[in-house]
Amino acid sequence: MRLADCQTGLREIASLNSKMSDRKLIRVAAAQIAPVLDTPGATVEKVIETITSAAAQGARLIVFPETLVPYYPYFAFVQAPVATGAEHVRLYDNAVVVPGPVTEVVAAAAATHGIVVVLGVNERDHGTLYNTQLVFDANGDLALQRRKITPTFHERLIWGQGDGAGLTVVTTAVGRLGALACWEHYNPLARYALMAQHEEIHASQFPGSMVGQIFADQMEVTLRHHALESGCFVVNATGWLTEAQIATITTDQAMRKVLHGGCCTAIISPEGRHLAPPLVEGEGLLIADLDMSLIVKRKRMMDSAGHYARPELLRLQLNDAPARSLLRASAREAEITASPATAGRPLDAKPLPNGSLDREADQRVAILRGPTR
Repeated sequence: MRLADCQTGLREIASLNSKMSDRKLIRVAAAQIAPVLDTPGATVEKVIETITSAAAQGARLIVFPETLVPYYPYFAFVQAPVATGAEHVRLYDNAVVVPGPVTEVVAAAAATHGIVVVLGVNERDHGTLYNTQLVFDANGDLALQRRKITPTFHERLIWGQGDGAGLTVVTTAVGRLGALACWEHYNPLARYALMAQHEEIHASQFPGSMVGQIFADQMEVTLRHHALESGCFVVNATGWLTEAQIATITTDQAMRKVLHGGCCTAIISPEGRHLAPPLVEGEGLLIADLDMSLIVKRKRMMDSAGHYARPELLRLQLNDAPARSLLRASAREAEITASPATAGRPLDAKPLPNGSLDREADQRVAILRGPTR
């Protein structure tokens, strides 16, 4: 190669590196806002207004609280199950269908402002509600629709369970993005599934206005730990309830005390540091710039899913097939390896031929029963 060609190539590399350097800073936002409990459609209007405000301040990503639309089911936390029927039905009536009118409006806002949007919704899929996280890319495409894999405590009366299909990191305009809701962060295997897919930004959502200061303290520790362990940025949003809203949820003074605190809207660096003072009360928009070079700075020391991992000793098996109640015969052969019956098979096992699942099951039953008498 001639010297002139080498010099030209070096200039092109320098130019490319300069452009990459320009992209290292990504401004993001986390919204701590209250839903409109008595007019659920109005919550969507607040979401659109907040997207517009964040974009006007240069944000390229915004994260909203857990099941903000139409609202988090606070009633289930402070009322006996037998007394929640009417409120549960009202939640069904105002839940989000995906795709549907709500997703269309939010997608349009994302595309208009060129911003990635992470929105928590109560999703209705026929007769079941789900705690769902929706990720809209900056062009308005729905990049991810994931359901909370295990609702917590009172939430199990409200929502169905999600599946491994949602434990997916997606490539967006701001980088590789993963998401978990609330106490899913206490499931280390769920978190590791995202780490192993090399998430760069982690979107976290909590309900807020619950349990008190201890909830906020635990949340803050959890968020910082995940940022450190994953070597990624964490953008967390929690909801907020006003005193007037709390009064409409329950008339029990003792239970009203439970619906306070537990807010920690925060943006954390891969070094475990807050990039802005967290929001712990009131509505507001937290904004910070992410220096993406900090990911390499952290991971060169400790990459949990790379040079610090020992897959020959420890590794995660993820069933990322969507959970289905009906499997048509025509699709059975193609999906047989995704069946729960194969969950215990080695990672490198060959696909089972059609019909062998039944034979293996028969063999196991025979062993359990022992010799024929």
